[in-house]
Amino acid sequence: MKEIWIITRRELKMFFNSLMAYILLVAFLGFTGFFTWIFGSDVFMVGQASMQSFFGIAYWTLFFFIPGLTMGLLAEETRSGTIELLLTKPINDWQVVVGKFLSTLILIAVALAFTLPYYITISTLGPIDHGAVWTGYLGLLLMSGTYISIGLFASSVSKNQIVGFLLALLIGIFFHVIFGILAGNFTGELSNVLNFLSVSTHYDSVSRGVIDTKDLIYFFSIMILALLLAEKVLARRRF
Repeated sequence: MKEIWIITRRELKMFFNSLMAYILLVAFLGFTGFFTWIFGSDVFMVGQASMQSFFGIAYWTLFFFIPGLTMGLLAEETRSGTIELLLTKPINDWQVVVGKFLSTLILIAVALAFTLPYYITISTLGPIDHGAVWTGYLGLLLMSGTYISIGLFASSVSKNQIVGFLLALLIGIFFHVIFGILAGNFTGELSNVLNFLSVSTHYDSVSRGVIDTKDLIYFFSIMILALLLAEKVLARRRF
């Protein structure tokens, strides 16, 4: 665990040293703030104390932002050769992958923490379902963890950051949109399977305040599978 935390701190420092963290925070707060308070189905148009406007826009904003954060985590290190130097340290491939995963997830958690004033402000406007708010944040973290792991896998299979970005986005679109659309066009067991594969199905369930075991299993299964695939690709390149 100590080795993983060392990698995590290293990656967080790189995020902030490269201004990537600041860009993410400003852009994320700008997008979510604009659509939560000013434009579209903002909190004032909804007419009730609810964070659903924020969760709706954050769901899409993070989907596009996360591939940008993960595209260089392994691709750039492989291209520059620093991954070989890193792996000469007394750490293994799994620790490298998990450390990079945790650093990105922590960065997303920090971005979400900066939106807590939205929650505080909205709660002063009227009665708010506090449980639904916290499970909404949990849903965003679980969704983010899923796409971070997919982004890490995409970054591991290419030395080009743009390819890593596009591959992560392509894989993510299936989970974010396509499986849900296909589920609506089929019936029976196939429809149920496709619906289960859709991130929105599980995210909507969690964000409504329902923490079901099958939703947690879904998110953690994809995270672990994608991280294992990234580890295998990294190990193959190592040898």
